Amino acid sequence: MLEKQLNEVEERISDACRRSGRDRSEVTLIAVSKTKPVSMLQEVYDLGIRTFGENKVQEMCDKYEAMPQDIKWHMIGHLQRNKAKYLIGKTTLIHSVDSVRLAEAIEKEAAKKNCVVDILMEVNVAQEESKFGLSTEEVLPMVEEIAEFPHIHICGLMTIAPYVENPEENREIFAGLRKLSVDITNKNIDNVNVSILSMGMTNDYEVAIEEGATMVRVGTGIFGVRDYKNV
Repeated sequence: MLEKQLNEVEERISDACRRSGRDRSEVTLIAVSKTKPVSMLQEVYDLGIRTFGENKVQEMCDKYEAMPQDIKWHMIGHLQRNKAKYLIGKTTLIHSVDSVRLAEAIEKEAAKKNCVVDILMEVNVAQEESKFGLSTEEVLPMVEEIAEFPHIHICGLMTIAPYVENPEENREIFAGLRKLSVDITNKNIDNVNVSILSMGMTNDYEVAIEEGATMVRVGTGIFGVRDYKNV
């Protein structure tokens, strides 16, 4: 089942790249494995996936210990400041930085370990009250402030679009994030390279790719519907 679903996702990513005149290598598929058992992750790993996304720090750390060491772990969920220390050295990319205080916590822990942490700024483009993330207007001033931190490297932007029946409804959201990345790029800020656009999930990743996504976060499309009773 997992192989069939993964193949279908791969095919749809390739088709979306073709439609938008992009190379398949420009888009990283993040297998969102939250709530899924290690056995399922191992099966997907054996099918060639090396990039996994988790929402909770403890769950990611547990899976980090249990899974092969060549996996790239992405923290895609909301991150509390007091838990940042557990991720340093384990995560390839933190997608969900949405405040200077969180960035300060990451900076402090990264300095202790003498490493540089790659992050994305989370932007609430749709301005949904139930979602975390910066407003579009807040992003540039915060990027300029965090760019001064020596142990953090801003690599791009992330957004979580609303859940919609028709993915076309989110096209404007994805286009908005891409426009914001262009605006930031044009500022030529030191230590900032917003080449990563993490946007698009199971129900709308094709539209996201057409609008410039470089990372798509697909969970249900690969692993099936989550069973939160076991979490």
